[in-house]
Amino acid sequence: MSTIEVKDVWQIYDDRVVLEKLNLNIEEGSFVSIVGPSGCGKTTLLRMLMSEEFSTRGSIQFDGAPLPAEPTPERGVVFQRYSVFPHLTVLDNVLLPMELKSARFLGKLFGPRRYDAKEEARAMLDHVGLRHASDFYPAQLSGGMQQRLALAQALMAKPRVLLLDEPFSALDPGTRADIHVLTKRLWEETKMTIVMVTHDISEAFRLGTRVIVLERPTPDDPAKGARITHDIPVRPRMKKGAA
Repeated sequence: MSTIEVKDVWQIYDDRVVLEKLNLNIEEGSFVSIVGPSGCGKTTLLRMLMSEEFSTRGSIQFDGAPLPAEPTPERGVVFQRYSVFPHLTVLDNVLLPMELKSARFLGKLFGPRRYDAKEEARAMLDHVGLRHASDFYPAQLSGGMQQRLALAQALMAKPRVLLLDEPFSALDPGTRADIHVLTKRLWEETKMTIVMVTHDISEAFRLGTRVIVLERPTPDDPAKGARITHDIPVRPRMKKGAA
């Protein structure tokens, strides 16, 4: 079953074609990596999947219906720069999606509901290795810890689709490797669909079950946009001990 269907999508800014003739089915539970040269429209496609931009032509469907015109809780996002609230503690950042979902008008839970939500938030922090930093503020965290917090915050909304916009590019190699392991584990445990934009080819193949390549056939021609030039299935790695 396809979670997302991109049908003959074009994106044109003034007289410049950014994307053209995109056709793509993203299956439920898959991990799709999108790669390509800088400026080829990778982030533009992700913004369309998030309903932050709208295609000039064509359509995008979610579960067989037109993609909602506004971002929805079913689609979470983690950006390259840490998308957390600097005035909230680590715990409150992770608690916030639950409060906004359960108390839309006040944006805050009270009494037993708040206690239960905090326990769930603490469990998520355990999951990403940040329980010890519950009372810290984002500025007190390292880059890798902030990105763990951004993942935890996005996952608390329980999205069916998680959109990642070059989320690891600002990290040093050692931290990036640790976050790769965490992201892969969270994906396997939650069974969610992930679409990740990255400029790192090795990262795309290391994490994805499928790699989509966007390229412009004639980079200097504004009338020609990027297309999908390769759609590569990635065989999952065998676990240790498997035959």
